[in-house]
Parts: sequence; C-alpha cells; structure tokens
Amino acid sequence: MKIRHPEKVNKPINPIKKKPTWIKSKLTNTQDFFLTKSVVNQYKLKTVCEEANCPNITECWSKKHATFLIMGDICTRACAFCNVITGKPKKLDPYEPTKISFAVKKLNLKHAVITSVDRDDLDDGGAQHFYEVILETKKNNPKTTIEVLTPDFLRKGTSYTKVIKAKPDVFNHNIETVPGLYKKVRPGSIYFSSLELLKNVKKINKNIFTKSGLMVGLGENKDEIMQVMDDLRSAEVDFLTIGQYLQPTVKHHPLDRYYNPQEFKELENIAKSKGFLMVSSSPLTRSSYHADEDFNKLKKVRLNQTNAQSIS
Repeated sequence: MKIRHPEKVNKPINPIKKKPTWIKSKLTNTQDFFLTKSVVNQYKLKTVCEEANCPNITECWSKKHATFLIMGDICTRACAFCNVITGKPKKLDPYEPTKISFAVKKLNLKHAVITSVDRDDLDDGGAQHFYEVILETKKNNPKTTIEVLTPDFLRKGTSYTKVIKAKPDVFNHNIETVPGLYKKVRPGSIYFSSLELLKNVKKINKNIFTKSGLMVGLGENKDEIMQVMDDLRSAEVDFLTIGQYLQPTVKHHPLDRYYNPQEFKELENIAKSKGFLMVSSSPLTRSSYHADEDFNKLKKVRLNQTNAQSIS
C-alpha cells in the first residue's frame, strides 16, 4: 500500500507560504521536453524530477536531462521535506540497468545522474543494483560520465563500497539539513553516518568527486549552516549545492522562510572560502540541477589545482 507520511496525518496543517518573485521556473524548448518525456515513458522509467515535483523539470527536460530514479518510486522512509511516496516497495526490476543504459543512449547524455529511493528492506540497501546500473550504463555509453545520488546505506555495513567499486565519476549523498533538525526533518537518518559515508568514499577512491546538498528555510540559522560546511570539508567533500526548501504540501515540514538571492550569494562565498572546489547556491538549486555543466567546471578546477601544485 502506498501512503504519504502516515505519521503526519494527525498533526496540525502547515499552510504553504506564497512564493516570492525570485522563485520562478523557466520555460524553454518544449520539443525536447516532450522528447525526454517520451524516452522516459518508452522504457517505463521513474525520475526524481516527477516523483519529487522538482521545480526545474521543464528547464532540465528541455535540455534532455532527466535524473533517473532507480529501485522504484516507493521509499521506505518518510522524510518530512520529501514528496516521494512512503510504503512497502516492490521487487527490483532486473532489466532496469539495461533500460537506463538505453535511455541514456537515446537521449545522447554526456553526463547521466542516477538516484534512488531509500530501500531499507534490502540487505544491502540497493548497493548491488546501483553497481549494475552504473556498469551497464558505462558499457553502452563509454563516453558518458556518471553521477550517483545515493541513500545513506544506514545499518548496511560496508555495502556502499560496491557502489564505489563501479567507479562513478561523482558520488553524491545529500546531508539535507543541519543536525539539530534531523529528528524532525530526516527521521530514520543519522547526521554523522551521512558524513562518514562521504568521508569513506574519498578514503577508498580519491579520484571520485564527492558532492552533497543542503536545503535552507527549514528553521536553521547561519551558524548551523557554517558548521555543516565545516563538517563536509572535514569529510573532503568537493562540491556543495545549496537550495531553497519548498514545502510540497500542508502535511510536510513547515517552511520557516524564503532566503533571497543575495543571501544565497553570501552562502556561496562563505562555502568557497572554506575550500569547496565547486559551490552552486541559488533558490532553485537542486542536487542534479545543471549537473552536467557543473561537472565540467569541477574537472577544470581540479586540473588547475593539479597544475598549480606541480609548478610550485
């Protein structure tokens, strides 16, 4: 049975605040938008763009860039910020790795982003399935770079190392919010376990770029945000995304406030000063927003750093 956040049914309704003028989705090439939609439908795939009601879906799909959601559209957790359905997931589709690889090829993606729901019901949290999707996509698209946005694999031991062995170009795991809000916003997750996951990716393979995302507007303060930045840098995270929390429904975590563009720019400057190779900070920034363009920038920054070190 599919249910949406059952623990919130009897809680007070949280009115949704009106969006400010600076939060506005872009409309671009509608022909390519429908091409992307047709490919997703042809292979009966799920995307986080649709399941999480991403505000950037029109812009991204108009560039033929979709973020594939593997292992179904039903999550075993009920995070208070997320609009993905909670419930008992179905069995894994053994043909999904092939379907993903064909869709990537048909869309001619230079950079593919693959994410998933939480699958706490699986012994490995879905690590083997991630592994198979990455390898199959690489096999059929050898020139395509791959970015994964994974769950935390909490209480699944070292199963996450299977994903690392597949050698994605970017390993992303979102920290989401400040530790003081975890019990309300991200129940079932542990802040320091997420940090440890990101840290261990770098320990195992320093060539993989690591990435994490943070939402603002949930009730955090500036000092808490800066502490998260410091924690992520201690874990050697390369790339940080910062975006505005947009409350999906009246039964989700209430929006505390909207940050203005100047505040996002300030957070970007602070993050850069702390040593992140790349920072994307804006009201509509999401984990995979402009992921292909940002990956190319990330490679250039690392190359410049390497050249500078060799000269010195």
